[in-house]
Amino acid sequence: MNITVDRIHENKKSSNEVRILVDKLWPRGISKEEAHLDEWFKDWAPSDDLRDKFHDDKINWSDFKKKYKQELKDQKDQIKKDLEEVDKRKSLLLLYGSKDEEHNNAVVLKDFLENL
Repeated sequence: MNITVDRIHENKKSSNEVRILVDKLWPRGISKEEAHLDEWFKDWAPSDDLRDKFHDDKINWSDFKKKYKQELKDQKDQIKKDLEEVDKRKSLLLLYGSKDEEHNNAVVLKDFLENL
C-alpha cells in the first residue's frame, strides 16, 4: 500500500488518494468542506497525555516515537479493521495539522502502517 503524509493546510484539494485526518483535534483554519476528507481516524492519533508531553517539551522526539508506536501496537487490531474499510485501489494520504513537517504523529503512523 502506498502511503504519503502531508500537512492539511498545504493539501486542501481532493485527490485520487484516500484522505485521512490522523489528528485527534480538528486543525485550525480549515473548514470541513476545504478538507475533502474520506475519513477522520481520531483513534489513530496519540493519546492526549502523550501529545501534550511532546508539545510541552517534556519528552523528546525519540521518546515520543517509541511511546506512540506502543500505543499503535496496542490498538493494532482496530487499525487493521479500519484499513479494511478503505478503498484498496487508492493510496493513503495521512493528513495532520502540525506546523512541524518532520516531527509529527503522521510521520510515525506512516512508518507503523508500512510495517503492519
